[in-house]
Amino acid sequence: MNRTQRPSSAPGATVQRPPLYTAEQRVRRDQTPWTLVQGILAPLQFLVFIVSAVLVLRFLATGEGWMAASVSVVVKTLVLYLIMVTGAIWEKVVFGQYLFAPAFFWEDVFSFLVLALHTAYLVALFTGALSPREQMLLALAAYATYVVNAAQFIWKLRMARLDEAARRAQAPMQGVVA
Repeated sequence: MNRTQRPSSAPGATVQRPPLYTAEQRVRRDQTPWTLVQGILAPLQFLVFIVSAVLVLRFLATGEGWMAASVSVVVKTLVLYLIMVTGAIWEKVVFGQYLFAPAFFWEDVFSFLVLALHTAYLVALFTGALSPREQMLLALAAYATYVVNAAQFIWKLRMARLDEAARRAQAPMQGVVA
């Protein structure tokens, strides 16, 4: 079984998984500067997340550092908004639509939950609708969804790499006549 296949319910059978990108989409992905932008923003967002998560957990454990934790969550949320907007532009360039391209449909759906929770945090912060402790618990809920969403995208990146490896492995065989 090659890496672009997955087992089916029948023993010994495989079901072909379509590649994440068509040849044309792969070219657009590789040529657009938005791919580099996403490649820079994703680890930046993760770094901001780690720092913020530490500050939020510190506040929850000690009751100290509310301002630093709050500012860090706001910064994390702003970076999230930035990566979502630039990601939608990337998706438009590569797939021809701003969101919900079939290849990234479920990642986009879950991204909206991530956005909703981060935005709810901002609303709670600026309106005072929740206590500082409740705000930080909401931030942790937002961060939990972010971790799941990041894992979805990392999985897709892995699938794209496996697709590319399978494509390259098959390329030399296409020129061979049996």
